[in-house]
Amino acid sequence: MLLGAATYAGYTFWDWVLYPEVVPITLAIRGGTAVLVLLPLTALLSKRWMKPWAETIFLVYCVVPGCILPGIYLVLPSGFTFAAPGMMMIILFVSTMLPLRIGSLAIFCVASWAALVVAELFAPTLPMGLRFINHSLVGNAYALSLYAVAAREYRARRQFRTSEALQFEKERSETSLRDLRATQAQLVQAEKLASLGQLVAGVAHEVSTPLGLALTTSTAMQTDLQRMADALSGTAVRRSDLTKGIDRLKHGLGLTFDNLHRASEMVHSFKQVAVNQADEDRRAFELNEWLSELMSRLGPLLSRHGLAIQVRCPPGIRLNSYPGALAQVISNLAFNTAEHAYPDKRGGKFTITVSQPEPESVRIVCSDEGVGIPDDMQAHIFDPFVTTSRASGNTGLGLHIAFNTVVSSLRGSLRLESKPGPGTEIAIEIPVAA
Repeated sequence: MLLGAATYAGYTFWDWVLYPEVVPITLAIRGGTAVLVLLPLTALLSKRWMKPWAETIFLVYCVVPGCILPGIYLVLPSGFTFAAPGMMMIILFVSTMLPLRIGSLAIFCVASWAALVVAELFAPTLPMGLRFINHSLVGNAYALSLYAVAAREYRARRQFRTSEALQFEKERSETSLRDLRATQAQLVQAEKLASLGQLVAGVAHEVSTPLGLALTTSTAMQTDLQRMADALSGTAVRRSDLTKGIDRLKHGLGLTFDNLHRASEMVHSFKQVAVNQADEDRRAFELNEWLSELMSRLGPLLSRHGLAIQVRCPPGIRLNSYPGALAQVISNLAFNTAEHAYPDKRGGKFTITVSQPEPESVRIVCSDEGVGIPDDMQAHIFDPFVTTSRASGNTGLGLHIAFNTVVSSLRGSLRLESKPGPGTEIAIEIPVAA
């Protein structure tokens, strides 16, 4: 706006070049307009509280000099000979330098064109055809400026709508991402609870046998003890009957102790497995001993499916990682093998092979010799809700959660390896220090 005021007043130099005698008048008109109107409007627009009135200030800033300019041609000896170029310069400045919208620019065009027509009425002489030429040029300039501003406003509105739509999509995507993460956390928690539920079922199945034997033995010992009490209450007691009864009680107590001890060990082992899978803490552990302990505790559960476990792990590999997350992943892979690799329930083998190709990482390969995975599903087995046993009630979340656990918690990778012959081979690569 300062440039516009300086340019408007600076056209007095042209007047001085052509008609020095009228410079005081034109300087007074041009300079007075710049000092009294254009500069105050520029200063007014710099105030923050005037920002809502910016469009009106711009309009007044354009209309006033545009309407005064035709009056200057009345005092010039050349009259309206150069009226068209002068008006076109103002139109060009308004349409390119000022952020007027199409409505305000149309008001400027009508007002300044009307001022030109009125000024021409007071012109003493007007050469033949000059009016037509001036209005043709000015009209074309108005039309082009209106088109340019309209196109600019259309692009701005379309860009605004696009930005608004992008912002809406961004917010919607962020909301969906938050919902997805919340759902994923719920699914992981549900999978943990499902694993613990399966563990409870295994505990009930495995512990029921020794407890049942202990109960049966204790019932038999109660019967033998009652017989001995009845015999002692009589008149005569044979030594052989007393010895036989004591031997039966000793044998029964031995059986009861062994079965209760076995049940106690199972409960402790299963409890430790549950604690390991729910453990979120990071700690250092020796991988070979940890795998042997985990498989010994999972063994009774997997033996129900007839699945034999084989661990091949060199000693001395130590990890500083999250054993709970790793236990959940290996448990998911083992139970997934028992459920899907051997659908005939005749049993098979689940092999865990550990190697350390680099000092900073460990490779754990879980393989089986089961039916394998169809070729069309191999690229999607880690996607959520992908399963080969939908009819059996499987949701297809096991491998998906195992994949996310390895990537997010263990900072490693989980992928399906090509394996010659039947079966499946899944490789887990995790850093030594998570």
